[in-house]
Amino acid sequence: MTSTAEATESVESAVLRQHLIDPEICIRCNTCEETCPVDAITHDSRNYVVDASKCNACMACIPPCPTGSIDNWRNVLRADAYSTTEQSTWDILPSQKHFEIPVVAGTPAATDVADLLPAEAEQLAQANSAISLGAGAVVPPWSAAHPYVNLYGHKAPVTATVSGNFRVTELGTDSDTHHIVLDFGSTPFPVLEGQSIGVIPPGVDANGRPHHARQYSIASPRDGERPNYNNISLTVKRVTEDYDGKPVRGVASNYVCDLKKGDTVPVIGPFGQSFLMPNHAGSNILMICTGTGSAPMRAMTERRRRRRDKGEGGKLMLFFGARSQKELPYFGPLMNLPKDFIDINFAFSRTPNQPKRYVQDAMRERAADVATLLKDKNTCIYVCGIKGMETGVLDVLRDTAIAHGLDWQALHAELKREGRLHLETY
Repeated sequence: MTSTAEATESVESAVLRQHLIDPEICIRCNTCEETCPVDAITHDSRNYVVDASKCNACMACIPPCPTGSIDNWRNVLRADAYSTTEQSTWDILPSQKHFEIPVVAGTPAATDVADLLPAEAEQLAQANSAISLGAGAVVPPWSAAHPYVNLYGHKAPVTATVSGNFRVTELGTDSDTHHIVLDFGSTPFPVLEGQSIGVIPPGVDANGRPHHARQYSIASPRDGERPNYNNISLTVKRVTEDYDGKPVRGVASNYVCDLKKGDTVPVIGPFGQSFLMPNHAGSNILMICTGTGSAPMRAMTERRRRRRDKGEGGKLMLFFGARSQKELPYFGPLMNLPKDFIDINFAFSRTPNQPKRYVQDAMRERAADVATLLKDKNTCIYVCGIKGMETGVLDVLRDTAIAHGLDWQALHAELKREGRLHLETY
């Protein structure tokens, strides 16, 4: 007679809990593909897909996803696992097939670690280990406000009306960056500093399919670009060339930058549950950004400026990089902020007759002040901008910590565990 254990083992060997990505919710931000440690996630012009033969359910991709589209599972016979080719054709996820199988640790159905089988506990440990390999936190600061996410999706986006579109870099530069204000009228659209939205550009792609939404960080505080109005702002750079310098016309960025006052825009979201600012009294914010990565920093700074007399915050320190002063968004307004309110440090990499200077160079020059913030448990660090800055910034934080008597390995782990080091690079 077959034992219960043998029967369970037989079912487990025949049935796979397959990891899938919901194409209806996914906004194609590429976070999952960059995060996956085994290269199981890839994409084409239509969908992001998961290779069942590579995926080991390590869960490393789950926390960083801003929309939750990555957190989907289907029970299938191993022999009938959905191929990446099949997944790339989907508009919606297939319905759940019902198999009686043990819960996989770390998936949405898992409950108490104490109730897990030894093999499941080991898998959960591996998942936690994989997640810990990331450089930034996947949880918000303890005092952050509660975020609302995924209120509006592709099937039922909310309509926003453009109430303003202003260029925030100087004319005559290659960096055509715009500040766009979107008003939601009477439709609820609650947001927090550090969250993002998706904008759906009109038209179809080369395959005749509607364009996917593009993700943009919100540049205004939670009470609106105009205080106490149901509106938000975005910081968007017109894309005219790819990473190799070849001419290209960015579908969404050009659409957004060309919007006129009174135009309507389909919006989904909001997204983001961890890149959130602290709210407790005495909390410091160290911000490091380049280009349009300034959007969430602007939102946090404006929130603190409006509440300066409430005793809510501590120190604000900003390191902001661009190719030149003329190509730095919001340069004028930044210069008007009180010096005793925020400590601003610029870094320009293309100033004529000057050596290239990046944000990490400016940070090294201010190492003593950065170290003071690192020693304070009330300090939260936010990095946003081009992917290439991430390694350099982390190197400076490490070197600064070590030079000032701090155990960087322990501090780094603490910053991630407590939601005090956030990276959002692209």
